[in-house]
Formats: sequence, structure tokens, C-alpha cells
Amino acid sequence: MPITSKYRQDGEVLVIKVGEKFDFSKVEEFRNAYNDLTDKTNEIAVDLSITEYMDSSALGMLLNMQKSLKGGNYTYSIENARPQVSKILEISRFDKKFQLR
Repeated sequence: MPITSKYRQDGEVLVIKVGEKFDFSKVEEFRNAYNDLTDKTNEIAVDLSITEYMDSSALGMLLNMQKSLKGGNYTYSIENARPQVSKILEISRFDKKFQLR
């Protein structure tokens, strides 16, 4: 499944939905998902509800997203992570950089 993005709350929240595998092969797709933000956007949410596999390059992509959007005043969240993915995020201390929901 490809990475998709859509807006909710009248364009204030960009939701990036990642497929079953979140790894190095998704670098360009993930980057393109947050390339064209609206002026109204104030939050970027990454939906991992169907993600079963995530490697260290996926963690790097999440950090690079924050770094590349540093000039904007955005909040970042990771939503609906399955238990095995949630554990990776907690061990990697991503709860310090993202709101985990």
C-alpha cells in the first residue's frame, strides 16, 4: 500500500497514512506526503494503524521530517501504532519528539 496524505479539520491537520511496511523503500514517498502544506496546517499526524514493520530508516524519516519543516510552527503526532511498532517508538524515546496517540 502506498503512503497517502489527506487533510482533516479544514486543512489544519495533515494526516500521513503509512502502509504495512515503513522502511527505506518509502523515503521518497514519505517526503512527498508532506511537501505541499497549506497555510492553515498546524499539525502533522503520522497514522501507523496498518504498519506492521518499521526499521531504523523509518525513525530517521520521521526525524528528517521535523528537521526539514523546522521553520514552521507545527506539532507532530504518531497515531494508532500497533503494539510492536509502539514498543519501537517508546524504546527509541520518540514520545519526547512526537505526541503518541
